[in-house]
Amino acid sequence: MGRRDKILRAVAGRGRILLCAVFLMAQTSLFLMSASAQTAPEYRLEAGVGLGLVSYQGDFNSSILKNQQPMYSLLAKYRLDPRRALALNISYGDIKGSSRDEQTYYPDYQDYSFKNSLADIGLRFEYNFWPYGTGSEYRGAKRLTPYIFIGLGATVCKADKTVVTANIPLGGGLKYKLSDRVNTAVEWAMHFSGSDRLDGVSDPYRIKSSGIFKNTDCYSQFRLSLTYDLWAKCKTCHNDRD
Repeated sequence: MGRRDKILRAVAGRGRILLCAVFLMAQTSLFLMSASAQTAPEYRLEAGVGLGLVSYQGDFNSSILKNQQPMYSLLAKYRLDPRRALALNISYGDIKGSSRDEQTYYPDYQDYSFKNSLADIGLRFEYNFWPYGTGSEYRGAKRLTPYIFIGLGATVCKADKTVVTANIPLGGGLKYKLSDRVNTAVEWAMHFSGSDRLDGVSDPYRIKSSGIFKNTDCYSQFRLSLTYDLWAKCKTCHNDRD
């Protein structure tokens, strides 16, 4: 065997050793990255505040873009898993409307206007289209996801007299994880109430109607919220990653 062949064999042998070393290092790196990707804590609870606009829809306002008023919210969410959550919302604001803004003729309310305070408390179920998270606490989680929700709430409105009624919130939005524990969301919801007196007037058409939501008042809310994650999940107690 010549000197050249010996050199080539030595180089080839060292090359194989180097390739094996690189392969082992790559596999080790991938393993460590995969392991570290699942070490970040999962949080069960988030709490925060919201600011938005509320608009009454009823006999004296037919557009969701008219007569919008500020609305303030406190909220808390309990995450069942990365796709589902239960949310508690407490909101307060004013609703307003006027017969002067409508083309409908009302025999007894040709020049009627109102501005009533409204409080809303509700529990709702949220569903995320994609698993929600940073991706470091749950495999496949996304920082950005659209979501939808439905729930049940109570409305207290101070008109000519205090009105207390149930409402069903229905809507959707988009949430984004700003950091490991900070979340923001923008959403829109329609609240279908069981009362026709949120505007202080019942049946201005003088037409009797029946049905749970027939000829009742509604209000919509557009909201931006900011929440902070709390209550880290015990990884050794439960394992619902799969």
